[in-house]
Amino acid sequence: MIKDRIKILKSYFSKHNIDGYIIPKNDEFFSEYSEKDRLKTISNFSGSAGYAIILKNRNYLFVDGRYTIQAQIESGKYFRIVQYEKIVNCKLFKNLKLGIDPKLFTSLQIKKFFSKYNSVKKIKINLIDQIFNNYSIKKEPFFSIKDKIIGENYKKKITRVVNFLKKNRLNYIFISAPENVAWLLNIRGKDNPNSPIPNCHLFLDYKKNFFLISNKSKTNKLIKDKKIKSSQVIEPKDFKNFIELFKSGKIAIDTKSCSLFYEEILEKKFQIINKEDPIYLLKATKNKFEIQNMIDCHIWDGVALTKFLHWIKNINKKKITEFEAQKKLEFFRKKNKNYLFPSFNTIAGSGKNAAIVHYRATKNKTKKIEKKDIFLCDSGGQYKYGTTDVTRTICFDNPTKMIKNIFTRVLKGHIAVATSNLTSLNTGKQIDLRARKYLKKIKLDYQHGTGHGVGFFSNVHEGPQGISKYNNVKILEGMVLSNEPGYYKKGHFGIRIENLLYVKKEGRKKVFKNLTLAPIDKDLINFEQLTKFERNYLFSYHYLVYSKLSGFLTKIEKKWLASFI
Repeated sequence: MIKDRIKILKSYFSKHNIDGYIIPKNDEFFSEYSEKDRLKTISNFSGSAGYAIILKNRNYLFVDGRYTIQAQIESGKYFRIVQYEKIVNCKLFKNLKLGIDPKLFTSLQIKKFFSKYNSVKKIKINLIDQIFNNYSIKKEPFFSIKDKIIGENYKKKITRVVNFLKKNRLNYIFISAPENVAWLLNIRGKDNPNSPIPNCHLFLDYKKNFFLISNKSKTNKLIKDKKIKSSQVIEPKDFKNFIELFKSGKIAIDTKSCSLFYEEILEKKFQIINKEDPIYLLKATKNKFEIQNMIDCHIWDGVALTKFLHWIKNINKKKITEFEAQKKLEFFRKKNKNYLFPSFNTIAGSGKNAAIVHYRATKNKTKKIEKKDIFLCDSGGQYKYGTTDVTRTICFDNPTKMIKNIFTRVLKGHIAVATSNLTSLNTGKQIDLRARKYLKKIKLDYQHGTGHGVGFFSNVHEGPQGISKYNNVKILEGMVLSNEPGYYKKGHFGIRIENLLYVKKEGRKKVFKNLTLAPIDKDLINFEQLTKFERNYLFSYHYLVYSKLSGFLTKIEKKWLASFI
């Protein structure tokens, strides 16, 4: 099937006078999770990031370190798998004319990745859609979230963005990232799997006039709720004519999220000023209402995960598959009335599959969980109102000394992050070093970042905050981040321990506070490797877990959880 689709795609090259075609993971809204997964359509690669470049005689798939093993398994038959970093200033091919869909790329992407050694030709009709266009289009309307849930009226948020315009002497801003529109207007949608983000854009001027760029059929509820007037909704096909109603002036766009398609429309009318969308940082710093909702949903999620961990380690006596395990976890989450759907596709990997960082078991592609296996489960939920993401690694038999040693070093890194002094260590780059140092002492490391930002009832991956080798964004009060060091031995096992944290001010200090509530498998810990400080931390954490969750557990579950204290 993939071979046939590639063949059909190449047959279009002569018609459009191109030497190759670039297919990104993202859709027109640059969504992390999208119903339109054109990259998977043409390559079978199911990871969350990457590019396929299909040439007349060669096919390349560029992925980052998280996905190299997975990409080889899923797409290696038809594609050469290349580390994502090598796409920058790529010398694998030169002097070629590469076709793109301008709605799927930013000018920044083109400049950074593709135009140095090759030329790029914009093709209005997406060539993958010409081959396969069986994508389901969700028709559910956008909906509002009440102010008392969010803690801030949308009109106040608009004032904050307008103040940004005035400070920078700008007339307009085009908010291209749908998640930022969702934050600004206190709205959500059902357009994407795993994320309650509404597919739309927004045009705002310095006088606070705003217009939603969206299919009008999606906005009926918003109009009914008087969030927006019908005249403020602009169909995407009418956008070019719509902007002619405005005087020329300076407009801010963010070239990280504004497509080449929209940038070229806007630059014909306005003077383009490339500015990072201020909403990214505004959205990242949650207020006390959002934090409290996140705390509440993590209690609900913690109950489900703890029940699952108790069940799979103590109650389940038969061999089950990875897929059956993740379905059981979903069963426990669904018991809570506030649970809506997963915040991403569950990663449930056993044995060698756990070494694939973003492995996904399916009904037809799964393995039996053996007693000797190390089992890694990375999962999360979207709740009313909050987003969770948690990883636990567990064993079912006596693990080897080597595995316990590595797991304990991962745990030490996890504790080092959680107990960071954010007054002195105020960037993700600085904190990342703390997470890795115990593994590096025995010359081990992991390919992914230590942590990512998390949205409030939004995307499970959120910037600009993060904990990685390259992130210099200051860690601010109210930010939510993951803490997930790990280690992966190809073909053997994978280990990861992940909690979500939020930043809180205590006096003059900024500290991390745990949101995630679930036990860490003591059977994998070499307690002799832990310092007194680390053992005390682990005791305090498990005491917190017990105090928050025990009231929702059965007597047997409660007794088991108490054994961690």
